[in-house]
Order: sequence, then structure tokens, then C-alpha cells
Amino acid sequence: MPAQLFQFGDFRLDSGRFELLRDGLPLRLERKPLELLLLLVRAQGNLVSRSQIAQHLWESEVFVDTEHGINTAIRKIRLALRDDPETPRFIQTVPGMGYRFIAPIVATPATPAETPPASQPSDPPLVELEPSPETVAPSPKSSAGRSPRGLLLSLAAVALLVVATLALTLGPHPVAARLLHPNQPAIASIAVLPLDNLSGDPNQNYFADGMTDELITQLARDSTLRITSRTSVMQYKDAHRPLSEIARALNVDAIVEGSVNRNGNHVHMTLQLIRADTDSHIWANSYDRGNEDSTTLPDEAARAIAARLQRTAASLSPVHPVNPEAHDDYLRGHYLWNVGRNNEAGPYYRKAVELQPDYAAGWAGLSEHLNVEAMYTGNDPSQDMATAEAAAHKAVELDDSLAHGHIVLGAALLFSHWDALGALKEVDRAIELDPESGQAYHLKAKILCALNRFDEANTAQAQSTAANPFEHPGARAEIFNCTRRFKEAIQDGQLRLRDFPTSADLLGPLSAAYLGNGQEKEAAEMLIRQFNAEGNLQFGKAAQAAFAKRGFRGILETELTFFEGWHVNPVDLARLHARLGHRDTAIHLLNRALDQHAPLLAFRLNNPDFDSLHNDPRFRAIAQKVGLPYQVPGPSHSPSNN
Repeated sequence: MPAQLFQFGDFRLDSGRFELLRDGLPLRLERKPLELLLLLVRAQGNLVSRSQIAQHLWESEVFVDTEHGINTAIRKIRLALRDDPETPRFIQTVPGMGYRFIAPIVATPATPAETPPASQPSDPPLVELEPSPETVAPSPKSSAGRSPRGLLLSLAAVALLVVATLALTLGPHPVAARLLHPNQPAIASIAVLPLDNLSGDPNQNYFADGMTDELITQLARDSTLRITSRTSVMQYKDAHRPLSEIARALNVDAIVEGSVNRNGNHVHMTLQLIRADTDSHIWANSYDRGNEDSTTLPDEAARAIAARLQRTAASLSPVHPVNPEAHDDYLRGHYLWNVGRNNEAGPYYRKAVELQPDYAAGWAGLSEHLNVEAMYTGNDPSQDMATAEAAAHKAVELDDSLAHGHIVLGAALLFSHWDALGALKEVDRAIELDPESGQAYHLKAKILCALNRFDEANTAQAQSTAANPFEHPGARAEIFNCTRRFKEAIQDGQLRLRDFPTSADLLGPLSAAYLGNGQEKEAAEMLIRQFNAEGNLQFGKAAQAAFAKRGFRGILETELTFFEGWHVNPVDLARLHARLGHRDTAIHLLNRALDQHAPLLAFRLNNPDFDSLHNDPRFRAIAQKVGLPYQVPGPSHSPSNN
């Protein structure tokens, strides 16, 4: 095909020189992505299918994972063109089919000076080989005149070349990698990016997200690697940012990325492991399964990754077979739970354990759903709590190695029986099973705070935030408030507000910190922002007007007015009345909560809003029945406020 120049936007694609330029400056892009870009540009706006791409780029090559190759090439093209897949200017994805180049193109013949070079760059191998002088084979000579040292060097060179050949032929292996890169640090931490849903059906997003979650869980279970939490990686869903940048932000050595395509009874999953500091491929694989066999895919992939990196866990118990229908219902419930639609998640969790009564993860999910239902509704929680506790016990009985099961059992013991010490034991077991569980450390911090073990609570929450800085951004401020270290809560909250300006999880504790520190104006601002972040715009507007007339007290009175007729937990109503000075009403509501065995009593008795009641003998009697301490932290725990 005659050499051509293609001009689009600020870019020029020179098919003769085989290069891409922006404003006259060449851009670094490997051969396969450049070939794909040329293919798309020459199609002049017509759809190019994934099968056409695979045939064009890899027709004569064998043992190539074309799914991974296409995804990687498209990602690299978009990075070079600074193209956003959500609002593309150049490359449009046609889900489940292929791609289309959509920008206007001006094509002109290349001049003779722009003829192709003698040779074109080749793609980097799966293991990037950087031979040092010692790895270059010497000139052929008779070995008779060589010194022993020279002979040893020659043998070493041959050995390294053999390793390189095997690495390219059979795929990368950790032994080969260490021989070829002796100074390259070992991989100790991994982040699994959300798997792309290639089915073309947005209703299958729950399946792709669910497989991502299970791969994360199984990597934590099957390996000794540090695995980044789900919440931390989900912010990069469809982000299409450079992998090295993502790895730096998540503080990991390597990234797992891939895709999943479920159509009918067939599931195709592709994965690749990429080293962050060199952007080199360490491992890649694709899996084809019938729907009934797809439930074991995350465990199979996790074991393969752990084995490739020689980071296999000491003991690996086999994954219990799961009914595909039960698995699907569990994934749907888990997806709804994660997006905050807990009330919709419950029926799916119930159906999962009905279909498979020995499904430990299903029982853990059901218990978590019921815990939340019991805590934050105004209904009598006794039935939900009893079922939640039974479900948690069932999960642990079925699989004692399931960290999530011990977390929900700890929560159930705390909420059902106000058994903080028993809850702490279960949470510690969860941390033993999964030392990177931010959720477990967060619950531990709240339990320790309820026990008035304030220094330990702050340490536990610091560990939770370190393990998962993107989940519960207001958690450290919340624990600081519990220990009456309001200035530190404000300092931490303001720092995180830069990254989470609309997080209700952060705005609420920050408002409480300002209020505890006597800064009502700032407290009002944060609380109104919290209402707006939660979508309660009418509430936020009314609260703003009330503050202008009656100060922060006006906001509290407005909250009570809005709560009339709602099913609001009596503990939270008591908190508002206590802050307003309605002592008798607050005590009455706390007694009602005591009669209902309200789970929030385990967390709320040492809330600063109840400080005005601590000298009331009726409040002391309630605290005694709950069996948890309630006193305000002493001066040693709040040095910044004295």
C-alpha cells in the first residue's frame, strides 16, 4: 500500500515512516498499537471488528492472547491521543463488536523523503529483555585457547540466552525473570483493576464487578501478596489512565487488568499481570468456561498469579463448588450492596443460600445486609439481628477461613448481645486471615472506641485507612471525635476534604468535630453539604435558612421536623434531643432503644452528643444495662483540646 500521511486534530500519522506525531514531535508508540491505529484510520469511519483486528495484527502468530493484545493496544493508542473513552474524539468503542475511528481525517500521499525505514520496530516481548554485555554471545572460537574464566563467561552467556529463548517461547517465569533482571525487586503488592465488561450489555456490569471482587478476595487468600482493596481500585473503573500512574497512586508493584465477556452459557475471561516500574508483561492468560464452571475462575486465576510470582500461601484449601445460579444471585446482591442499594440486595442473598445452603459467602452477605437493616431503620430490629447472627455463625461454620464471615460475626455479636469482647475476638481472627482488610480494622476501631480503649482505637483506624484510604474517608475523624480530639479530627477531615469534597461519610464527622470544637458556623456548613451530598437538597436548603435565623440549634430543630413520620432509629432521635437539651425526651428514647435492643447503642453511648447526660442517673442505668463504658475521655486522651 502506498505510503500516506493522515492528519487528524493535532496529530499526524505517517504510514511510510511508521510513526505518530503531535505538533511535529514524534510520540512513543509500539508497533502493534501503531498498526492498529493505521488499520482504524484507513477504515475511514467504518467499523473494524475485533476479529478483523486479530487477523490483521496476529495472523501468522500462534499462542497469542488476542483479547489482551487488542485491549492493551487500544489503551495505549488512547493514552497517546489523550482520548477519553466516555466522550471519544478519535476512537469509538462499539460494545461487543469492535472500534471505529470517528475524527475527520485529511489523507495525502507521502513524499519520497518520507519513505519507510529499512526495518520497523518490533513489539516488546512479554518479558522485556535488557541484555548486559555479559549476555552477548562471543565470536565463535575454539575453546582450547580460552582461560577458565572466559569459558565460564561463555557458558553463562549461553545459559542466559537459553533462558531468554525459553521465556519468549514458553512465556515468562519467575526464575527466568530473576536471571534476566537480577537487580529488579520482587513483586510484593498487586492491585486488580475492575475487569472490563465486553458483553455489550450494561446489565452484565454486576458480573464483571463481581468477578473482580472475587479475584481480589482469592488473591488475598491464595497468596502472600499485599492486595489492594476493592474500594481503592473501583475508582479506576473505566479511568483509562497510565498503569504506572495508577500503580503509584495505589502504592503497588504490579497491576492485574483484564476483561470478562459472558454471553449465553459461555464465559471468556482474559487477564494480564503488568509490572508497574517497567510497564512490562509478566503473565497473561485467557479462560473459556461454560457458565456452570465459571465460579472457580477467580480462584484458578489467583493461584496461577501467585504461583508465577512464587508467592503462594502456605496452605491452600480447595474452593467449595458453587451452584452457578446461586453464584449469580450472590454477585447481584453483592453488587447492589456495594452501590448502596442494601434493601434490594437482601432478596438476592436469600435466594443464593436457598439454592445452595452450604454457600458460606452467601450467608456472610445476608448477615451483613441484615445488620445494616437492623441498625438504620426505625423498625424493631430484634428479628433482623437474630437472623443476622444465625447467618454469620453459618458462614463461619461452613468456611472458617473466610475473613468476611468473621467480620460479620463480630458485628452480629456486638449488635445482638453488645458483646464487645467477643466481637473483638472475631475481628482479630478476620485480620489474621486477611491482614490487609480495611473493613476489619475499621470495625475493630469502633469496637475499641465503644470500650473506651481510645489509643488502640486510633491505632486500629490508622491501620484501616492505610490499608484502604478510599473507604470511609471520614473514619479517622469519627474516631478522633469519639476520643474528643476534635482539633485532630478537623485537621484530618480538612486534609481528606480535598480528595472527597462530596463524601457524606466525611462531611458528617467533620461537622461533628467543628461542633465539638465550638465552631458552629463551620459545623453548619459541613452538615448542609452532607445533606446535599446525600441528595436531600430540600433538607439542605431548609437547614441553611434555619441556621441563618437560629444558629446551629435551628438546624437540629429542622432535622427533628423532617424526621417526624419517618422510621428513624430511636438512638439517633435521642441524640438530637440530647444536643437540644431535651433531657427527659432523650432518656425516654434511649429506654425505648434499650427495650428494642437497638444495635446502635453499642456505638452511640459515648457519642459527644450525649455528654450532657452523663451525670444523669437514668443515663447511667441504661449504660449499665448495655454493659459498655460511657465516660468522656480524660485529659490524657485529648491533649489538643486542653
